[in-house]
Amino acid sequence: MKKLFIASFLFFSFLSQSQTYIKANAFTTLLTVPNVGIETSIGEKSTLQFDVLASLWKSVDGNPREFYTFTPEYRYHFKEKYNGFYAGAHIGASIFNFQKWNYINTDNYEKGFGYFIGSTIGYQVKINDKFILDCFLGGGWHQGFYKGYLISTGERYDGAKDYNKSGEWLPYRGGIMVSYKLN
Repeated sequence: MKKLFIASFLFFSFLSQSQTYIKANAFTTLLTVPNVGIETSIGEKSTLQFDVLASLWKSVDGNPREFYTFTPEYRYHFKEKYNGFYAGAHIGASIFNFQKWNYINTDNYEKGFGYFIGSTIGYQVKINDKFILDCFLGGGWHQGFYKGYLISTGERYDGAKDYNKSGEWLPYRGGIMVSYKLN
């Protein structure tokens, strides 16, 4: 408990001494998949962003559509922070209860977890002192570990003893973040 208190104190002290924005993705929110984050300054042209993307849908028409991603990302801004083009690199984690894209309209779905590594490109536009728009697109390599189940019975359809493994190159980030400056 003492370590958690010290870590929290240091984290919030760090945030209070730098420009920090809270963010929400307008595009994914309209699709009822919230994506929220925080971005803070860590250098002259560098920022660190952490965001969470969540599909809270247990199912859509009986098909599982639930997933969560957690993405810490380093960003380098070419002109100045929070204004203009940037490039980012990230490593993150995912949890899912979802049908893979090539299993849609079947009785199969997958439940598991994964990790991903990739990059993002984006452009930020200052609206005023407190608000910026962050337009971005990103993707990379996702490695998933999952168990396959039948929707109709809940029984496993795969022959794997433990977890199946699946890796794909995917575009998995994008949208327009509306950002509000905290300090």
